[in-house]
Amino acid sequence: MRPVDANTIGITATVPVEVLLAAVAVPMDLNNVFITSADPAALVAEAEQHGFPINCCGWIKGIYATARRLGVRRVIGVAQGDCSNTHALMDVLASEGAEVIDFNYPYPKDAAALARAIGDLARRLGTTRLAAEGARQELSPLRQTLAEIDRLAWQEGRVTGEENHLWLIGSSDFGGDPAGYARRAEAFLAEARARAPAVLRYRLGYVGIPPICSGLYGFLEGLGARVVFNEFQRQFSMPPGAADLVQQYLAYTYPYDLAGRIADIRRAVRERRLDGLVHYVQSFCFRHIQDRLLREALGVPILTLEFDRPGPLDGHSRTRIEAFIEMLDARGTGNRELL
Repeated sequence: MRPVDANTIGITATVPVEVLLAAVAVPMDLNNVFITSADPAALVAEAEQHGFPINCCGWIKGIYATARRLGVRRVIGVAQGDCSNTHALMDVLASEGAEVIDFNYPYPKDAAALARAIGDLARRLGTTRLAAEGARQELSPLRQTLAEIDRLAWQEGRVTGEENHLWLIGSSDFGGDPAGYARRAEAFLAEARARAPAVLRYRLGYVGIPPICSGLYGFLEGLGARVVFNEFQRQFSMPPGAADLVQQYLAYTYPYDLAGRIADIRRAVRERRLDGLVHYVQSFCFRHIQDRLLREALGVPILTLEFDRPGPLDGHSRTRIEAFIEMLDARGTGNRELL
């Protein structure tokens, strides 16, 4: 796990990281640290030993145990715009002596309310929105690099679905070191550009929160299907183009209504020529309710996969994925061309 010092601020979901950087804080996305730990299942079990119920989101339990084990003393919790369970998580962390800081995305989406929320966060951390705008400009080349990695995944087939997933999802906190992250991303980009394009049968989109299970992307590729669109992960990277910090986080679809997500996914289906979608839902998560609405709105085959705890892709899910690919075979929808 990453080291923690007095400048570390844990985050429970993507927040305006530019504010933290302007405040000379070290952002730590507790989700990423949890799921990349040596034994994430043990962290879930640890949270349950400390009173978290079995029928509670595995990500919430992992976040709690990660913060506790690392001794993270300041945590920004996103309740509105992420997960209502975060309210209770913040109560527990506060009871154990952590300083908890609220950040809420406005619902419905509202530019003035978001500007106030960003300003309040900046004041709480001892900085200003102007300084955060400066940090946004400094991050612009790195975000352009991530956009190019994404483009190589869907337009040229030189980046795998899992590589794309990992680079984009890491942009929520840049591993606490944006400069180091930028160097590694540039090195990866140079290596990826030298690769030959992949030839696979199917182009898939991955929608929903990032998976708590491992092995999903590799299993799909083994069946000739590559993920060329990672919905939320791409959103976490803040695709370039916004005029300022408020517009950047207004364009971020994750915390707002489903209509914005549907419009974003529809664009990807057209632009990236997707044959189907894998919709990941986390057990005990409200987003599962939206599965029906996505199916009604998107007009492409959708496979819904649900997981509870960290671990490798299970046999039942492998069978369902195989059946989904066989269905695509029967429909004759594959591009059978360079990705």
